[in-house]
Amino acid sequence: MQVDKILDILENDYPDAECELNYETEFELLIATILSAQCTDVRVNKVTENLFKKYNKSEEFALLKEEELQEIIKSCGLYKSKAKKIIDSSKMIVDEYNGNVPNELEKLIKLPGVGRKTANVVLSNAFNIPAMAVDTHVLRVSNRIGLVDCKTPESTEIELMRVIPKYRWTKAHHLLIFHGRRTCKARKPDCNNCSVNKYCKYYNKIDT
Repeated sequence: MQVDKILDILENDYPDAECELNYETEFELLIATILSAQCTDVRVNKVTENLFKKYNKSEEFALLKEEELQEIIKSCGLYKSKAKKIIDSSKMIVDEYNGNVPNELEKLIKLPGVGRKTANVVLSNAFNIPAMAVDTHVLRVSNRIGLVDCKTPESTEIELMRVIPKYRWTKAHHLLIFHGRRTCKARKPDCNNCSVNKYCKYYNKIDT
């Protein structure tokens, strides 16, 4: 598997591949990423545009009532669960980290509502720490192409970090997401127009 060649092609296809959530601080990115679970970035950005005008610091979120936050984030889905997790995470950030989002994976994943994917999104985008965030797109595309052969997000993350040079981790995450959203879609992948199809395990299997 020519991993670097595949990434070079995808980087040529998607030179603007980057985080599509709007944020200005580490805390805003954390909140936006929690909200993005089972929700589009476009929808999250519409919600956070209003949300962050009212509140954008952990100390402010820690004092919110769940019902108040639920009303603002309702259109993101799972809003009751997300509101509770965001407020509980904010309280923990205030109480244990002086109001600052921690920049270590082990500390981030202890926050309510923060799994490895969310933690790695924050580490790589807000703190510029190399990390491989595996969402549904990264999981699907990397396994479909054959970059890895894994069943779970965590095993996919570990294997991608093994086969991809560390300096490319963050960019690779965005490239795989862009490719998954635009070409290698879940139900109807556009294989014939895919720029990396000659390297793709899935395409070459169905093509024979």
